[in-house]
Amino acid sequence: MTVLYNTLTACLAAEQPVAVATIVDGVGQIGAKMLVRPDEPLFGTLGDQTLNNAVEQDALAMLLRAESGIRSYTVVDGDVQVFIETYPPPPTMFIVGAVHIAIPLVTFAKTLGFRTVVIDARGAFATPERFTHADELIHAWPDEVLPGRLTSNSFVVLLTHDPKLDDPALKAALPSPARYIGALGSSKTHAKRLERLRADGVPEDQLARLHAPIGLKIGSDSPEEIAVSIIAEVVAARHGLTGR
Repeated sequence: MTVLYNTLTACLAAEQPVAVATIVDGVGQIGAKMLVRPDEPLFGTLGDQTLNNAVEQDALAMLLRAESGIRSYTVVDGDVQVFIETYPPPPTMFIVGAVHIAIPLVTFAKTLGFRTVVIDARGAFATPERFTHADELIHAWPDEVLPGRLTSNSFVVLLTHDPKLDDPALKAALPSPARYIGALGSSKTHAKRLERLRADGVPEDQLARLHAPIGLKIGSDSPEEIAVSIIAEVVAARHGLTGR
């Protein structure tokens, strides 16, 4: 049990998604625990492999919804109640492009409980004076920052209009577990973007994940209004909706 808790503590410290399943009632061994992590082997056991597999499937789905609760299962000897407690990583918005829209977008995101990370290799845009309210301001290319940092509770927003920044960012984000990936630009700009990515070998199932043109259609015009449309679509994605 100590090893399980040590592993859980390490996951939480690294902000990695993890769930703990505990038998709380029924025919199983009360108190038996199992750790569930995306793309990792199960840690511990609830005493029955069929039960382990069923709980793993539910726990992973609940992690995506940031939901905890008791689930009932039927095993050979009868019914068992399992409490699944999820520890999703904190919702984090990665904003690629320190443009005017990014300033109010950071404000809205933080108000709604997102951690905000602004990424731009262009020092003239990504200044501390403009983004004093961001949790992180990173002067680097997005493909240097995003790999390894995106989780199922990550939301990636591309605002640059510049293929030199957007395309590498998308190649890093699209295969990742990020919950939302959106890119600014007109329908014509997006069509050209898709052509470039297809030519670079990005598969169709990954391209289908991309929200573009980004944001809900609310007639937005100013940077603040565009930021509203973007955050609305992100919130919808956070709750498993399209907003369309």
